[in-house]
Amino acid sequence: MHSEISLLRDGAILLGFGLAFVLVFRRLGLGATLGYLVAGAVVGPHVLGLVGDAESKLGIAEIGITLLLFIVGLELNPARLWRMKHEIFGLGLLQVTACGLAITGIVLLAHFSMEAALALGLPLALSSTAQVLPMLQSSGRLRTPFGERAFSILLFQDLSIVPLITIVAAMSRNPADHAGPPGWILALETGAAIIGLIVAGRFLLRPLFRLIGNMGEREMFVFAGLFTVIASAAVMELLGLSTALGAFIAGVMLADSPYRHELEADVEPFRSILLGLFFLAVGMMLNLPAIIERPIFVAVMALALIATKTFVIFVIGLAFRMNWRSAFALGLLMSQGGEFGFVLFAQAKAGYLIAPEAASLFGAIITLSMATTPFLMAATRRIREEPVIMRGEKREGPVTDGANALIVGYGRFGQTVAQMLIASDIPVTLIDRDIEMIDIAAEFGAKVYYGDGTRLDLLRQAGAAEAELILFCLDEDQITLELLESVHAAFPNASLFVRAYDRRAVLRLKGGPASYVVREVLESAVKMARLAMDSLKIDRAEIDRVETMYRARDKERLAAQAASGDLRAANDRIITQDERKV
Repeated sequence: MHSEISLLRDGAILLGFGLAFVLVFRRLGLGATLGYLVAGAVVGPHVLGLVGDAESKLGIAEIGITLLLFIVGLELNPARLWRMKHEIFGLGLLQVTACGLAITGIVLLAHFSMEAALALGLPLALSSTAQVLPMLQSSGRLRTPFGERAFSILLFQDLSIVPLITIVAAMSRNPADHAGPPGWILALETGAAIIGLIVAGRFLLRPLFRLIGNMGEREMFVFAGLFTVIASAAVMELLGLSTALGAFIAGVMLADSPYRHELEADVEPFRSILLGLFFLAVGMMLNLPAIIERPIFVAVMALALIATKTFVIFVIGLAFRMNWRSAFALGLLMSQGGEFGFVLFAQAKAGYLIAPEAASLFGAIITLSMATTPFLMAATRRIREEPVIMRGEKREGPVTDGANALIVGYGRFGQTVAQMLIASDIPVTLIDRDIEMIDIAAEFGAKVYYGDGTRLDLLRQAGAAEAELILFCLDEDQITLELLESVHAAFPNASLFVRAYDRRAVLRLKGGPASYVVREVLESAVKMARLAMDSLKIDRAEIDRVETMYRARDKERLAAQAASGDLRAANDRIITQDERKV
C-alpha cells in the first residue's frame, strides 16, 4: 500500500512540475522538450529531491521512444520513400556521417579515447525531431523545399538510431555484452526477426485491424495499436535486439494500410505522455554538481557543437544546390543535439565506454544546445528571408504525403467529389469508416484510410493542418454546427464544405464557418426535372426560367425559415399546381 501511495505521489509531482515548466517554456518559445528536462532536474536529487529512482522511471518512459519509432515507421510508405529517396539517403546520410565524424574529432581533442569519442560524437550528430518539426509547422515552411530537406534529414536520423545503437553495443567493454552470440549469428537473427515481423504484419495484423474496424470499437483500435508496438518490441528484446527496431518495423508494416491515420491518432497521446516522462527522467539523472564543476567545458562544447553542425550542414546544403540563405538556415535549424543522444549516452555508459559524469556533461551540452536554437532562429530571421524574386520562383511539390483536400466520407457522394478534384490534379486524402467500401475502393486503385473523420486528432494526423479544403461528404445527418466550429478553430486555413442531409441540416448549419453547405439531393433533383421537361419538348429557355424561379423561391423559403426557426414558414413560396406561369 505504501509503495502505491509513493508511486501516485511521484506521478503527481512529475506531472505537476512537467505541466508547469512546459507551459512556461512554451510561452517563452523554447519548446516542450527543454521544459521537461528542466522540470526533471528541479524535482531530481540534486535540487529539490522530491522524486527519486530516476532509472526505473527511465525504463518505463523508454516506451515513449519505442512509440516514437513506431510513428516514424507509419510515415514511411513505399511511395513516399521513393519520392524522397535522394534527400533521405543522400542528404541525410551525408549529414549524419560528416557531422558525426567532425564532432568525434572535437571530442578527441578533449582527451577522450577513440571508443568514447565515437560513443559521444556520433549521437551528437542527431538533431531534435521533437523540437525542429513543430518549428517548421508553426512557421509554415514544412511543405516548402527547405522544409522537405529538413524533414528528410530528420527522417534519416531517426532511421540511423538502430545502426548507431549497434555500433555502440559493438564497442561495449561490458563483459555481459560480449557473452552473447557471435556477430554473424546476431545478424541472421536480426534478419529473421524482421522477416517474421513483416509476415506477421501482412497475414495477422491487417486482418486483425480489419475485424476491429468492422466492429467499430475505437477502444479496441487503441488496444490493438499498443499491442502491436509492445509485442513487436518484446519479440526483438527476447532475441537480444533493439526494441526500437521492432517498433519501427511494426510501423512500416502498417504504413501502407488503410488504418495508418487511425493508429497514429490513437497512439500519439501515449507517445507524447511517455516521451515527456522520458525527458523528465533524463532531467532527473543529470549530475548537476559535475556540471557546476565544469561550466566552461559545457558552454564551450555546446558552442562547438552548434558551430560545427551549422558549418557542416551549410556546406552540404550548398553542395545540394541550396541558396546560401536556405543552407545557412538549415544548418542553424539542425544545430542542436537531439533526444536520442540521451538514449545512446545511457547505452554507452552501460557498456563502460564513458563514465557517468561524462554522460551527465554531454547530456547538459545537448540541453544547452536545444535552448539556443529558438534564439538563433529568431536572431537570423532577416537573413533567412529570401528576396522577393526568390519568393516568386516555382516551388517543388509538397513535403509530406498530405493533401490539398481532405474528403471525409467516400460513399456515392464523396466518390464523385473526389474524382473531379483528382481530375483537376488536386492532391486528395480520403477517409471513411466502412471497411467493405474501403476494400472495394482498393480494388479500383483508390486509397481510402480508415477512421472517424469527425475526430480532430485523426484529421490532424491526416494532414488537416496543411489542407486547403476539408469536405465532409458523410451519409445521413452527422455534421453539427459545434463540430464545424471546432474544426474551423483547429484548422483555420482550410475552407470547409459540407454535404447536408436536408433543408433542416442546412438551417442548422447556417451562420457557421462552412464556406458552402450543399443539400445532397438538390442538384440531382433539379437535373432530373430539367431532363423530364426536355423529354416533353419544352423550350430550353422556358426550362431555364423555371429553374431560376424555383431556386429563387427556395432561397426565399430558407431565409424565412431561418429567421423564424419554423420549417412551415413561407409555405406560400412553394410552387403548386394552382400556380400559373407569369
